[in-house]
Amino acid sequence: MSDQYPTQPQSPFHQPPQHLPQQPQPRRRRTGLAAAVVATSLLVGGGAGLGGAAVWDATHDEPVSSARADAPTTSTVANQTQTPPADGSVESVAQKVLPSVVKIDVTGNNEAGSGSGIILTADGTILTNNHVVELAGEGGTIKVSFSDGTSADAEILGTDPLTDTAVIQASGVSDLTPATIGKSANLGVGEGVVAIGSPFGLDATVTSGIVSALDRPVNVGSDDAGNSTTYPAIQTDAAINPGNSGGPLSDMTGAVVGINSSIRTASSATSEQSGSIGLGFAIPIDEVMPIVDQMARGETPTHARLGLQVGNPQTGDDAGAVVREVTSGSTASEGGLSSGDVITKVDDRRITDADSLVATIRSYRPGDNVSVTWLSGGQEKTGTFVLDSDATTS
Repeated sequence: MSDQYPTQPQSPFHQPPQHLPQQPQPRRRRTGLAAAVVATSLLVGGGAGLGGAAVWDATHDEPVSSARADAPTTSTVANQTQTPPADGSVESVAQKVLPSVVKIDVTGNNEAGSGSGIILTADGTILTNNHVVELAGEGGTIKVSFSDGTSADAEILGTDPLTDTAVIQASGVSDLTPATIGKSANLGVGEGVVAIGSPFGLDATVTSGIVSALDRPVNVGSDDAGNSTTYPAIQTDAAINPGNSGGPLSDMTGAVVGINSSIRTASSATSEQSGSIGLGFAIPIDEVMPIVDQMARGETPTHARLGLQVGNPQTGDDAGAVVREVTSGSTASEGGLSSGDVITKVDDRRITDADSLVATIRSYRPGDNVSVTWLSGGQEKTGTFVLDSDATTS
């Protein structure tokens, strides 16, 4: 049993799929696999493959609860075609990052969608969101379009629903411009950022803004096993819309610090997907690069676990994540956590609810040591826990 937030399922807010007409009629393509769609509890659908950017519904206040032999090098930029100005302007960032961003078109099950991706290696390893490519499934197709107007077919190297990330490989390409991978840990609230992608299918679109919050718990649903897809997001007011999913959020040096993945909209009461209202969310690059490297090597991604299920406190209770169930033999069990305890802090991060605990634990790796503070019977306790791995779970 893995760390999860067991709650009533909530449907993701996403653009209704368009069905591809049968040949010989011309095939239509749905534009805009969004950045995912989030609910107020920061819930965005794990099934947002057709909806793109996740949408956070502001009308709800209560949370619901093919292998490659060698790993690619992803930390440097190779063969840049132009030298960007060194003035830290949006223009200079755009010149540096645009050659490393691709548009991704996906078809499957007589449906189609599009999203964005980040070039990691000169021979076509590309990072994107799981919800962008999951439509391809078995027998679907993926086509990647580059900044120079060329395109190539691609195949999935690995997917990770728990972090909403995926790695694909474009075929028959070389001399691409890999993105510079930055450090999301170095970001500060108020710092300028630039988002690049293909909102509503409009490739090579550049928007800019600031980091408006950090470590915002974003819950975008769950995988088939009920494990929560929750991450400590970078919140930005840079315009992010359906189709931006999988594209980079860059700092003002042109280094990628996040993967644009979800948006909040004013309401999900309409059948049509809304656009940006200045609340976009990106997956911090630091947390997912170890998982990206695993997928690029053809390995199954692993995640840190405490070994428990949690929920939110009732109205009027102290903030924290309420322990609902503890897995026997887990690090949580061995460390003394039990049902009814309320976790309030992990290291120096305050835990306000179930989503914030799951997001915080997801920012660590298996084997990391963390200090956990919790309330048990009204008494505050603190202990050190060595995080488990989900590598052996089914």
